[in-house]
Amino acid sequence: MYRRAGLSRTITLAVALLSAVVSASAFAREFRTADTQNEDYPTVQALNYMGQLIAERTGGRHRITVFHTRQLGEEKETLEQTRAGAIDLNRTNVALIGTMVPAVNVLAMPFLFRSLEHLQKTLDGPIGTEILDSFEAHGFVGLTFYDSGARSIYNSVRPVRSLEDLKGLRLRVQQSAQMAEMIRAFGAQPVEMPYGQVLTGLATKLIDGAENNWPSFVTTGHYKYAGYYSLTRHTVSPEVLVMSKKAWASLTADEQTIFREAAQRSSTYMREKWKELEERSRKQAEAAGVKIIADIDRRPFEAAMAGIYAKAERDPAISALIERIRNVE
Repeated sequence: MYRRAGLSRTITLAVALLSAVVSASAFAREFRTADTQNEDYPTVQALNYMGQLIAERTGGRHRITVFHTRQLGEEKETLEQTRAGAIDLNRTNVALIGTMVPAVNVLAMPFLFRSLEHLQKTLDGPIGTEILDSFEAHGFVGLTFYDSGARSIYNSVRPVRSLEDLKGLRLRVQQSAQMAEMIRAFGAQPVEMPYGQVLTGLATKLIDGAENNWPSFVTTGHYKYAGYYSLTRHTVSPEVLVMSKKAWASLTADEQTIFREAAQRSSTYMREKWKELEERSRKQAEAAGVKIIADIDRRPFEAAMAGIYAKAERDPAISALIERIRNVE
C-alpha cells in the first residue's frame, strides 16, 4: 500500500514538473531585434548583453535574438516594421527616426552639444526621459540611448578645412531632411543613401564622401576609399533603442520594468565598449594612411547653421527644448 502511495506521488510530481516545463515554454518568447551594424559593434554587443540580463531575470521565459549587419533590412525599412509590430526592438540613429518622432530631431541639431559629456548629462537627466517618453505617441516605446560619438566629414577628393573646400562635393547623408539641409548649408551636395550602400558608392565614385563617426568610418571599410577625415564634429548625436508598442503590450508590468532596467544597464555597458572602439578605429585609420585634418575653424560651419536653427525654433516647444539643452551644465 505504501509502495502504491509512493508511486502515485512520484507520478503526480512528474506530471507537475512536466506541466511546469510545458507551461514555461508556452510563455517563452523570442524578441527579434534589428541593428545595421556588424556583429562586434558596441551597439550589437550591448543588445546581446541586454538579452543576457533579460534571460536571467525572467528565468529564461524571454530572450532577445539580435539580427545585426542589416539582416532584417536597412534602418528606414526596419523602423517601419518595428512600428507595425513585425520587429520587436530596433537600435537606430536619432537622425533617421526623427522623420517619425519630431522631438528627436533636436538631438541631431548640428553643433548643439558642446561635447560627449554634455550629451550624456542631457540624456541621463530629465530631458532624456522626456524625449524617450515622447516616442509612444508615434508608435514606439523608447527604452534607452546609446553613444555614437561625434560625426565628421570624410572624402576622397581633398582635405576639408573650410566651407569653400566643400563646394561641389557629393556627400552621402542619412535619409533625413534635416541632415540633407545641413550639408546643403555647408555648400556641398547631399546624397541620401542607406548605410549599407555607402561603401559601394565610395568605391564607384557615385559619391565623393560621407559623414560619420570613427568606428563607422573604419568598421565599414570606408577609410579605404576616403583618405581625408576632417574633424568638423558637426553633430554629437546618440543612437536610440526602441521597442514596438505591440511587443511592449505583450509584457506584464514586472517584465516591462525588467526590459527598461536591462536596456539602461546595456547603455552603460555600451559606453565602455564605445570608448575602446573609437580609439582603436582612429589608430587603424591613421596606420592606413588616412590624413586627419584637425586645423579647422568651426565658427563659419556653425554660422552656416543659422537657417536650420531659425526654422526649428519657429516651434515654441522645440525652441524651449534647444534652450534647455544649451543650459545643461
